[in-house]
Amino acid sequence: TASTTSGYTVDRWQYSVSEYSKVSFQQNAGSVTPPVGFMNYLGATSASAFSVTSGDYFTINHKIEGFNTADLGFGTANAKTVTLSFFARSSLTGTFGAVINNSDNTRAYPINYTISSANTWEYKTVTFTGDTGGTWQTGNLTGIQIRFGLGVGSTYSGTAGAWTGTVNILGATGGVSVVGTSGATFYITGVQMEAGSTASSFAYEDYATTLRKCYRFYWRFNSESAADFVNIGVGVVSSDNTAFVSINLPEQMRSFPALSYSALSDLRTTTVFGGGGGVPTAVQLGYAHTHKPTLYIVNPSGQTHGQARLFGFNNTYTGWIGWDAEL
Repeated sequence: TASTTSGYTVDRWQYSVSEYSKVSFQQNAGSVTPPVGFMNYLGATSASAFSVTSGDYFTINHKIEGFNTADLGFGTANAKTVTLSFFARSSLTGTFGAVINNSDNTRAYPINYTISSANTWEYKTVTFTGDTGGTWQTGNLTGIQIRFGLGVGSTYSGTAGAWTGTVNILGATGGVSVVGTSGATFYITGVQMEAGSTASSFAYEDYATTLRKCYRFYWRFNSESAADFVNIGVGVVSSDNTAFVSINLPEQMRSFPALSYSALSDLRTTTVFGGGGGVPTAVQLGYAHTHKPTLYIVNPSGQTHGQARLFGFNNTYTGWIGWDAEL
């Protein structure tokens, strides 16, 4: 359930909402059969009949890194025509809205598409000219944002079919409000954006390739064992209460990541032979590196300067530690 203004759902898809608890998101919500060729979909379900005011917005979003969109030439005279394709299904029918934005929401291309039959998967394609104006990131920041509207008020809506420099256009004027009907659903899968004026069939890739791409943005190590100690990394004590531990990440991350973990009580340092150390009082990121970040681990006792240390999980099934470099 959307309990904050934004958050992640599945497969790096976000939600953005102006009001809490009006819509929920789930992989395979409603347990319907996906379109042929797909195993999963992202589903949104309205929690109540919410009347969208001019300043409200409810959207599903995806941010594409600038390195992956630079070839489109947006913001230049050589901007390429682009086609967006996807499968959509809703308990409602009518004209729905979506929008293409740049990273700071100063350029937008609102889109309209029609769902003709309720509770039926329909394949949609929308072709639009590339934007020759504005600023579009071509590095490791957000290059292009795609938003699908679930209810967007007039303040954040724009006329479909043309580029606009109006700030913060998050949807197309006249789009169906999914959140306006209690229990209404909107499901989507097979989203693809590509250069050209014709949609090609969905570009499937092997699981290992997809997994490596995910690691660029997020990686999490789970304990998954109640063994006495599950090792994460090895380091050295730099003072009587501080150790530096290097972690080898599986892929170079998009940027220097942020660190999070389940709880300090789930973590532990120890000597190679299991003596000394204990639960840390703090775990922080030390030296900045996108492939081998260093953890700065503070422990109140049991550590000796120059001593090798192991860092890992403290006898828990549910402990985890994660590195986040999301857009």
